[in-house]
Formats: sequence, C-alpha cells, structure tokens
Amino acid sequence: MLSDARVRAAKPADKPYKLTDGGQLYLLVTVHGTRSWRLNYKFGSNAAGRPAQKTLVIGQYPALSLKDAREARDRAKALLVRGVEPTHANVFPVAEVPKPVFTFRQAGLEWYRLQKARWSKVHAADVLASLEADVFPRIGAMPFDQVTARAVMTVLQPIVDRGAVETAHRTRQRISGIFVYGVALGLIESDPAASLAVALPRKPKAKAQPAITDLRELRQLLIDCEAERCRPITKFALRLLALTAVRPGELHGARWEEFEGLDGPTPLWRIPSTRMKGDLDRKGEAGGDHLVPLAPAAVEVIEAASALTGSGPLIFPCDRHSHRPMSENTIRALLIRAGYYQRHVPHGFRAAFSTIMNERAERQWRSSGHAGISPDRAIIDLMLAHIPQNRVESAYNRAAYMERRRELASEWAEILLQDMWPPRLHIGQPMRWAATGPNRPGSRR
Repeated sequence: MLSDARVRAAKPADKPYKLTDGGQLYLLVTVHGTRSWRLNYKFGSNAAGRPAQKTLVIGQYPALSLKDAREARDRAKALLVRGVEPTHANVFPVAEVPKPVFTFRQAGLEWYRLQKARWSKVHAADVLASLEADVFPRIGAMPFDQVTARAVMTVLQPIVDRGAVETAHRTRQRISGIFVYGVALGLIESDPAASLAVALPRKPKAKAQPAITDLRELRQLLIDCEAERCRPITKFALRLLALTAVRPGELHGARWEEFEGLDGPTPLWRIPSTRMKGDLDRKGEAGGDHLVPLAPAAVEVIEAASALTGSGPLIFPCDRHSHRPMSENTIRALLIRAGYYQRHVPHGFRAAFSTIMNERAERQWRSSGHAGISPDRAIIDLMLAHIPQNRVESAYNRAAYMERRRELASEWAEILLQDMWPPRLHIGQPMRWAATGPNRPGSRR
C-alpha cells in the first residue's frame, strides 16, 4: 500500500516505473517526472476470446491525491461489477452547476424598468431611491421566491419606527407591485406583501394646506401682499395665481407662447399637458392641455407683466436668470412677509376659489328655486383641472362648458378685485425699504 509520503517522494528515473497501491491501482512515473494514477482492469474479450486487459488513466498527481485516486478506483470497480466499463466520464461524474439565483433586487429592477416609462423623471428617481435606500439593503440579495411576509416586515418596520408611516405604506405598495410582476411571470405563486397594510399603523390624515377661504379676508390678503415692497413681477404672479387658481408649479413655468387671443373676446391660457399634474399617460394624451379662460382682470395682469418680461420666454422668470422659472418659494415668501405664515400658502388660492365659488353657486341655485346640487360645482372642478377617473370623460371635459367657465372666471375676478388698483400701478414702485426711516416694517413710529 502506498503512503502520501512515498507518493510525494517519487522522482523520475532512467525509465518509467510503477508504484503499486492495491486493487490494480498504481502510480506511473515517467522519465520526465509526470506522475499519473492508472487502473488495470479486465473487460470484454480480445480476439482470442480471452478477457481483455485494459488500463484506465484516472488522473495526474498531485492534482488527484492518493485518497482521490483510491475513491475513483472503488467507483470503477463498482461499475465493473454491474457490467459497465469504467471511463473517465462515469468515474468522475460532472458536478451539477448550480443555477444562478434570481434575487429580489433583480426582480425589483426589472419591475422598475417596466414601470418607469409611465412615470415622470422625478417620480421615477424617487421610486428607485427608495428601493435602494430602504428595500434592497435588507431583502435585495434574497432569492425572489423565498422572500416572506416576515422578511418584508423587516423592511417596513424600521421605516415606521423613524416616524415615516406614509412612506412605509408607499414602500409596501412598491414591494407588492414587484411581487405581482413576479406572479404574472410565473416566478412566484403569490404576493406576500399584499395583506401587510393592516400590519402597519394607519396613514395619518393628510393635513390640509392652510388657506383663507373667506372672501373679505382673502381680499385683505391681496391688499397686504401688494402693499409689500418687492419686485412687481412677484405681485403680478400672486394676482394671476389668485385669479386663475392654477397650481403654483403651472404658474411658475408659464410661457408667453401659451397665451392666446389676449386682444380678443375669448382670451385663453393653454397649459400644455406636459406641464400638468399626473403620470406620463396623462401628460402624453393627445389634446390633454388644460384650458384656462381668462377674465379681463387676468389679461390686465399679463399685459402689465409683458412690459417687464415680454422679451423673454417666461412670464415669471427667476430674478437672476431669465431662462429659469421663478422659484416656488417666491410667492410663499411674499405671503409670509405680509403676515400670513401658516395661514395661507400659494396652493391655498385653489381651495379659496373652490370654497367661495361653490358656496356662491349653491346659494344662487337654491335662491332660483332649484333643488339638489348646482351644475356649476362640476364646472368649477373642471376649472381646477381635477383628474376624472374616466379617460373618455377627461378628454371630453377639457374643452367642455367653456362659455360658462369664462363667465365664472369673470365673476370670480369681479368679487375678488372689486375696486382694487390696476396691476400697472406697481411698475416703478420701490422694491425695498430703506435701511432706516419711517414706515419700514418693524420700525417704531
């Protein structure tokens, strides 16, 4: 029997020689120093009808140790007992290559690439950032079909613990979307995140943005803001926002080319669908622009602004860069300086318009002897560009009731700006208070 030490010590000689181990296994050492394990065996018959003597080359030493060679010999002899001739292939069966693991991260990224075509760039970036920050570090490396509800909770609970309950619910929805994608492809059988919403704290009720919805107080707000010293274009932006009740972001990006028929009887602001709130399906709809009929008072604001910014692409540009929109904080800062901190925000003009005009419509509807809800309520919703669930209804509504919408816009302008100074009055007025002197905010009189 050979030993490891004897095998290691085997050196080349003048001619090849064998070191026998047992059971016809031996180590052949060549004159060049190559050492290979071989096995002599008998299988089948030769031409003379006698058992045929054959040799199986098992492998070279030291790649194949003495122990490995003996195990190969034993497997070969077991094959011979069953009447199977040993070969290198059946003595050393090829090990199965493990299948690559399809992880939750891979599934999540596939789902993300499929979905992001429907989202705006900002929303798509937000979704990916949340997956990378909260989800993938905990369960991203797990096999997709082995992620359990308990594993998902290890993602959600830390988000809840940091006080971001609403974020936890959004994250669960995204994880659930990934699982639903996997179910559709036959990768998994069910969505383990589907029922976890009940395991999370309830979403906090959305806090309404502060808004003054009393007409007299709203008029006073405009007076106070326009009495402040600032750029006249900021005051024009505030007044046009109040008159049209568009979303602040839609106002900031307003371009001169969006306004039509300012010198005619039916002036219109056509806000492109690409600048409207909604997913890419809404933004990409043919004819999806939001049409804002302009009251004469709104046209006055736009004409006054043209004297200041008419040479550039934007009506309300940034103070330092004419090609960039006014900051979303500019109007908010004006409201704060005028004393309306946490009482009214730029978005609040939408709530004010909706509340005051709906109450006015209901009073007029009932006083004329009608019952039920005033039809103007639905028209006011159209003016606010609220998104109907039904896309056919949405496409029809964008241009519907335009005559009545124009009437309501004019009524709103009349009651809001009654006896108020024209916007051009602000051009040429001081934009800052003197460092000292009377009437400066905070000064003693």
